[in-house]
Parts: sequence; structure tokens; C-alpha cells
Amino acid sequence: MKFQYKEEHPFEKRRSEGEKIRKKYPDRVPVIVEKAPKARIGDLDKKKYLVPSDLTVGQFYFLIRKRIHLRAEDALFFFVNNVIPPTSPTCPRMNMSNALSPPIHYPSRNQFCLYYSAV
Repeated sequence: MKFQYKEEHPFEKRRSEGEKIRKKYPDRVPVIVEKAPKARIGDLDKKKYLVPSDLTVGQFYFLIRKRIHLRAEDALFFFVNNVIPPTSPTCPRMNMSNALSPPIHYPSRNQFCLYYSAV
């Protein structure tokens, strides 16, 4: 599956931008959220987010649902390396748990992809 942001920005540029942001905002995690190409839901007004380090994945789901005005009966899925992440870890913990893989994660299919920018 191809995602526009990943295609338009080379890996090294994404990595350096993520590291720069993490140095400037050490208590936040840079996250890029992009709708899957075939998703039938509203668009987000932006792709880049600076997520507080104490925000859980579940809380981030809630914020994204509000931004796209998703109804309660509509499903929203995040995929990180083709796996739906648990909702209880904080966003930095999700990033650390994937430390052996590239620091930018591209989920597979469904509604939104979520990938963390570097550190």
C-alpha cells in the first residue's frame, strides 16, 4: 500500500525532521497520520501531529475521531507494521517497542495509517 507522505519525502529527510522536532519538543512525539487510500471516511485537516508523551494510543484514537467527526457506529483502525496497536501504551512506548524496525511506521490497510517520526 502506498502512502502519499512516505512517497513524497525520502526516508533521510523524514528521519532528520523527526530528530529535529524531538530535540525542540522532547516531551512530545511527532506522529504522521494519513488516511488509507481506499478509506471511505472524512479527511483530516492536517497529517502531522505533536502528541504529548503521556497520551495513550486510545486517547489519540479519540482525538482523531473528533477531528474527522466520526460517528460512534463507524470503525476507526490504526495499523502499525500491519498490527493494530493496543490502546493502553503511550505513543512514545509504541515507538520504543518498534525500536528495531525503522523509526517511521507505515500501517497496512483500512481507515488511517499512523506512523511515528523518528528517534
